[in-house]
Amino acid sequence: MIKIAVIIGSTRPERVGESVARWVYDIAEQRSDAEFELVDLKELDLPLLDEPAPPSMGQYSQPHTKAWAAKVASFDAYVFVTPEYNHGTPGALKNALDFVYAEWNNKAAGFVSYGSAGGARAVEQLRLVASELQMAHVRNQVMFSLFTDFQNMSEFTPHERHQKSVDDMLDQLIAWGCALKTLRENAKAK
Repeated sequence: MIKIAVIIGSTRPERVGESVARWVYDIAEQRSDAEFELVDLKELDLPLLDEPAPPSMGQYSQPHTKAWAAKVASFDAYVFVTPEYNHGTPGALKNALDFVYAEWNNKAAGFVSYGSAGGARAVEQLRLVASELQMAHVRNQVMFSLFTDFQNMSEFTPHERHQKSVDDMLDQLIAWGCALKTLRENAKAK
C-alpha cells in the first residue's frame, strides 16, 4: 500500500486551505487502497531557502531541511492543496517544493485548488515545477470557486459533486503512485 501526503499549501492566518485539505483528507481516509497523512506547511515554518548548496546536490546542512527531506521521502505520492494568489502558487508552497529535490523524484502528484478562477493558474504553475522535480502529475484535478464553494469567500461549503472529482483524482494518483513505487524499487534492486 502506498502512502500519500495531503499537503496544505497556504500558511496565511485565517486561511481556508486547512478546511479544504481536511475535507479532501476525510474523503481519502474512506479508501482502503492507500494510507493518507495531512501535512501542514504552516507547522514546518521553513525559512526561505537557506541551504548553501543547491537541493539537487542532496547536501542538506540545516536541521529543518533534513527533517523536511525525511518527511517528503516517506511518501509515494502527494495531493497539493493550493490557493491561487495573484494568478500563481503561494510562496510558501513553492519554497517547500524547492527545498529538496531527490525526495520528490519518481513520485506522483495530484492537485486540489481554490480561488476566484478555481485556482487553475496556480496548478498550471505547479505542474511545471512538478515536472522539473521529476514528479508525474495526474490529469484530474479538483477546483473550488471562492464564489460558489465558500460562503462569504471564507467558509468552505463544497458542492457534493466535488466528492466524485476527489475520488477520480485519487484513482489516478494511486495508480501512478503504485506504478512509480515499483519503478523506484526496481531501480534500487539493480
